[in-house]
Amino acid sequence: MKTNNLTILADMYGCPNRCKHCWLSHMPNKKMPDGSDEMIVNYFKPHFHSITFYSWVREPDYCENYVERWQRDIQISVNAKPQRFELASFWWLVRDDNYVRFLKSVGVNTVQLTFFGTEEITDWYIGRKGAYQELLQATEILIDNQIAPRWQVFINTENATDIIELLAHSKELKLSERCKTFGGDFSFFIHSGSCDGENRKLYPLRINKEDIPAELIPYYINFSETKTEAELCAILANDDTCFAYHNENEITLNIANNFDVYFNFTHMRPEWKIGNILTDDSTELVRRVIDEDIPALRLARKTPTSELVKLFGNPQSHKIFDCVDDYKAYMLNEMIKEHS
Repeated sequence: MKTNNLTILADMYGCPNRCKHCWLSHMPNKKMPDGSDEMIVNYFKPHFHSITFYSWVREPDYCENYVERWQRDIQISVNAKPQRFELASFWWLVRDDNYVRFLKSVGVNTVQLTFFGTEEITDWYIGRKGAYQELLQATEILIDNQIAPRWQVFINTENATDIIELLAHSKELKLSERCKTFGGDFSFFIHSGSCDGENRKLYPLRINKEDIPAELIPYYINFSETKTEAELCAILANDDTCFAYHNENEITLNIANNFDVYFNFTHMRPEWKIGNILTDDSTELVRRVIDEDIPALRLARKTPTSELVKLFGNPQSHKIFDCVDDYKAYMLNEMIKEHS
C-alpha cells in the first residue's frame, strides 16, 4: 500500500566547495551514472503517493545543463513538483551569464550567500581560493538582475572581529539601499549553525555567548533565545525524554552518489545509513524508512536526554547554541559515534 509523500535529494553532480560548516559532511565528488535519476524514482515509486525529485544535495544546479536538469527534475517527479528556494550556485553565477537569467525565469527573488568574514578566512572555510571574491561578484550580479542577496554568516572564536569588517563592507556597498530600488530586501544575519557534519569538528572553536561583539548582536538570529552549553546542561539535566528525529507525513531522503540512503535529519555518515538502492530490496529499505528502523534511531529512542547530558554535556562551557535541539543533536551524535 502506498503511503506518505517523499522528497528525494540526490547528489548527482557533487559540489565545488568543501565548506567547513557543511552539516551534511564532506563526500567525494563524482557524477552519478546517466539514468540514475529515473532509476532512483522508480525504486521508490511503488511505495509513495508522491515523489518530489531534486538532483542535488549540496550545490544547487551544479551541472552544465542546469536548465534541462531542472526541467528533468520536474518531469520525473510523481504527483508533485520541485520548488525553487533561496539557494543557488554562486559557482555558476560568476561563470555563466545565463545562469542568473535562468534563476529569474524560475521565479527566484532572493539568493542566500554564505560568508565567514573577509577574504582570507572565507576562502579557508569554503575550501578554495577566490571564493570570497566570487561571493562579492555574485552579490553584484544578483542586484544587477533585481534579485536580493541574503548574506548568511557563521561565527566562532576566530572570526568575530573579521565579521565586524564584513558587516562594515556590506554597508559600504549600500546593499540594502540598492535592493530597495527594485523592492528587494537585503539581509545580513549571523548564527553558529548546527553542530553536526563538518561543523561538529569545529566544536572547540564554538564561540562563548558573552564573547559575541555587541555590534553583531542585532544581526544574530534570535540572539535572546540562544543558550550557553552550561545553561542547556542545567535545563536538560533532569529531562528523561528521549531525543529522536521523527518524520510525519512528509519524508525527505538524501541519496549519496554511491546510492547510500539517509534521512534528511543530520549528517550523511555511516551510522545514519538506511541502506543502499543498488543492494537492498526496495520493500525492506522503505520499511526501514517508514518505521524509522535504523540502529542510530533505536539507540536514540532508548537514551534519555539526561543521560546524554551526564555523558557528553559540559556544565562549565559557555559555548553558544542557537536552540535546544541543536545541542541535543550534538550530544546524540557523540553517543552514536561511540557506539558505531
